[in-house]
Amino acid sequence: MTETVPPHRPIDPAEAEQRATFAVRTFAQRPMVADLEALRRWQPDVAIIGAPYDLAVTNRPGARFGPSGVRNQSYFSGTYHLSWGIDVFEWLEVVDGGDVWIPHGQPERAHANIRQRVREIAGLGIVPIIVGGDHSIAWPNGTGVADVHGYGRIGMVHFDAHADTADTIEGNLASHGTPMRRLIESGAVPPRNFVQIGLRSHWPEADTWDWMHEQGLRWFLMDAVVERGLPAIVEEAIAIATDGCDLVYLSIDIDSLDPAFAPGTGTPEVGGLTTAELLRAVRRVVSATNVVCMDICEVSPPYDHADLTVNAAHHLIMEALAAMAAKKRTAAGVSPGPPQHA
Repeated sequence: MTETVPPHRPIDPAEAEQRATFAVRTFAQRPMVADLEALRRWQPDVAIIGAPYDLAVTNRPGARFGPSGVRNQSYFSGTYHLSWGIDVFEWLEVVDGGDVWIPHGQPERAHANIRQRVREIAGLGIVPIIVGGDHSIAWPNGTGVADVHGYGRIGMVHFDAHADTADTIEGNLASHGTPMRRLIESGAVPPRNFVQIGLRSHWPEADTWDWMHEQGLRWFLMDAVVERGLPAIVEEAIAIATDGCDLVYLSIDIDSLDPAFAPGTGTPEVGGLTTAELLRAVRRVVSATNVVCMDICEVSPPYDHADLTVNAAHHLIMEALAAMAAKKRTAAGVSPGPPQHA
């Protein structure tokens, strides 16, 4: 007589967590550890979180597919960072924390769920890296991490084609064009420690710029980037974000890149950054500051070409992780590997 397997045979939690990596495609093939208690046991340095939400866009939708696109469609070339001379995951424990639940047609609940998830992860001492989703999620991301680390302690470096500081858009306080205003008004980010890089386009209108000026926000248009060079701008931005703040929230709208490098986005604006420029800027910000939260938003795979945009997003995250790993190596007193460039 054949022995039957009980229908609810318990599975060792560690086995289940590892098994998920092979059952589904995770970010950089990292283990899927979504349960809060499992995250507490693992205590990773970083958790990659998907926020598949795009109900707040004003042009093309599709950013709800950003998290799955970055996981499933990007080219994963390896874990060794040539410039740092480091294997990222030998020094940094990174897991894929799965997606936040986004209930259909319920923006307030969706934002509340994102905020709760970010708060839970940050509360465990883990750095959340959130893959959007439209940029409205910066509001719950920023308040969620401020709930843990304290309001007024977090400076912000924001790469974007658009300021996202409108009061409302068509009456919507939670549009993807308003999250930075909400973060300033909430007190999560002090206005004097808020800095934006890469702004261009023909929006917002003059009254919004007046409000930004009155609040003491700082910004660098693409004109300044072209005239002064991005490295100099980034150094000034770091100084602004960390003046009196010991923590940093790094927020990246993929449309900060020129659409030649990131066509898969809802609001493409010509005349932007190159991928090479932004990769090195992210490397510098993360290596020079204490980043406690990061997001990459507005990746819309339905409009992508040759996976350019999802690959850019994937590598921007890997660049940040490599910088974090290099900092851990330095803190451990281990000498860097051989330089990989002249």
